[in-house]
Amino acid sequence: MKSVNKPLTEGPILNHLVRLSIPASMGMIFNTLYNLSDFWFAGLVSDEALAGVSIAGSVFFLLLALGIGIQTGASAIIAPSVGKGDSEDVANWVDHVFGLSIVLSILVSALGWWAAEPLVVFLGAEPDIAPLSMEYVSITLLGAFTFILSFAAAGALMAMGDTKSNRNALAAGFFINLALNPLLTFSLELGVTGLALATVLIKAGSAVYLYWVLCREIGRYSKPKININRWMDLLKQVLPASFNMLTIILGSFITISLIGRFGSEHVAGYAVGLRLEQVLLLPALGLNAAVMAIAGQNLGAGHYTRVQETYKTALKVGLAMAAVSIPIMVFLSPAMMDFFTDDQSIRDTGAAYLKIDAIAFYAYVVLFLSTATLQAMKQPMFPMVLGIARQLVIPASINYWLIVQMNSPMMSVFYTIISVVVVAAFVAHWYTSRQLKELTS
Repeated sequence: MKSVNKPLTEGPILNHLVRLSIPASMGMIFNTLYNLSDFWFAGLVSDEALAGVSIAGSVFFLLLALGIGIQTGASAIIAPSVGKGDSEDVANWVDHVFGLSIVLSILVSALGWWAAEPLVVFLGAEPDIAPLSMEYVSITLLGAFTFILSFAAAGALMAMGDTKSNRNALAAGFFINLALNPLLTFSLELGVTGLALATVLIKAGSAVYLYWVLCREIGRYSKPKININRWMDLLKQVLPASFNMLTIILGSFITISLIGRFGSEHVAGYAVGLRLEQVLLLPALGLNAAVMAIAGQNLGAGHYTRVQETYKTALKVGLAMAAVSIPIMVFLSPAMMDFFTDDQSIRDTGAAYLKIDAIAFYAYVVLFLSTATLQAMKQPMFPMVLGIARQLVIPASINYWLIVQMNSPMMSVFYTIISVVVVAAFVAHWYTSRQLKELTS
């Protein structure tokens, strides 16, 4: 078996953050551009198809919640073993991640089939939109295992300090998608089904590639294993991370359902605006991945002061990112929306969301980095509890009162979002700083 290196336990933290976050950010950029390209091709089919795929994308995030939980859990549980230089334990954990991923992908597919149609209706899809949404969701649920396995492999590689392989897979997927979408959607006249089928095929290829790289790194083929104790340790990291992501998704469902009261065109505008915001946040998410890997390996090696230094340095890098992205959101949002639609309502809603949410951009960065640090410290419960309050309880209560009870304008939803995010960022930073102080004392 190959020896696992420990490159993140030595050397300047800033260099490691840059080295890991750039490939991770690029991969996430390609992934989001991939999603945006689906929106663009859907818009070429029809405005109804764009609205249908937008709503389907929100349902599809349920699958992504589990995938991101697996990725986060795999990284958190494997990185300390990498930091210790225990190659055998790393390989053993990979086997258990593989086995658990297969079981969870089956469960999430079954849940998705049961919940998809009610969710599509809940999100405000009109009778002419709902069938298009279900057309997209049904195909992607059939290929759920490809998504989960690719996330799991990416998380294991991230723990080893490899963010380049996932970047390569996501970049290749984006360019292949540009060829497959027109072929399946227009040449073969499959419409929205073609968009979904292309996604499943590409994710299957990504999963095969990432597991090939992973097996090469650990020096042998990975075989799925079942060990209840190991699975429970893994689930303690996976489930809170998945549920944290799930709260984001459920919060998005509630937001979309409230915006849907004003019409599907506003849902489409918000969905596209949200994706554009995610593109700008992707460098911060890449930084987030780097923090998890660096903090996790240093925890395993017992270098606790370097964990604290990683968090503080990442906050400074994130501030520089915000200084670049905020002006883009404020001044270029209408031009960015014009690329996706000619519909004035869709355009105006997306641009308005971007301008308003620019206020909270750095707050998002602080939340990401605080969550990553706590997850690397194997303390995922606080981010989950904060996520429930930030994504569900507080905004849902306020926005329901504003929109349903007070008949406030749609923009009040956006102002509620930024207010809650800013307050949550202060709380997350305070708690994370306290936990790091206790670690190093």
